[in-house]
Amino acid sequence: MDYYHSHGRNGRLTCRHFDISPQTLHRWLRRYNPRDLATLEERSRRPHRTRRPTWSPELAQAVQQIRELYPRWGKDKLAPLLRKEGWECSTSMVGRLLTSLRKRGALVEPVVSTISARKPRPPRSYAVRKPKHYQACQPGDIVQVDTLDLRPLPGVVLKHFTARDVVSRWDVLEVHSRATAATAAAFLDAIQARMPF
Repeated sequence: MDYYHSHGRNGRLTCRHFDISPQTLHRWLRRYNPRDLATLEERSRRPHRTRRPTWSPELAQAVQQIRELYPRWGKDKLAPLLRKEGWECSTSMVGRLLTSLRKRGALVEPVVSTISARKPRPPRSYAVRKPKHYQACQPGDIVQVDTLDLRPLPGVVLKHFTARDVVSRWDVLEVHSRATAATAAAFLDAIQARMPF
């Protein structure tokens, strides 16, 4: 915003300088409030309208009843039984219904009895989000890591690893033939070795 205002509010010059499209510049200008810099923070990209269930309450009740008869069965075994009873439903719809019933707490899951003494691992969360109030002030506070598939030739797939420090914009880039746990660990070691902070 400072560059835009200090160069006579020249939008084209600002777009060329930062290599962004005019639509992006005007979107940020509409959002910008000099008294509240939180307006420039990333917004949710969740769709305004999400997919609504396509099943009837009667079908949901039928799935729940038949699942209570066969508590260890999944969608693949329950769907043919429902179709025999005259319900029109696909296997994937039965799976979505089971997930919905589980989320509502309407399904009683069977107790898993295992002979093994090993304790099951707790499910790993997909990603731990950064707290909203956390601000990166110094280089090294937050480093963004991402991977990308590169296909330079037909049949050739390369994995592009990128790490960027959000304060200093220091980048570490590597290309590997596969994205495995070992290459990811090696890339994390490379980040620590090559970033100066």
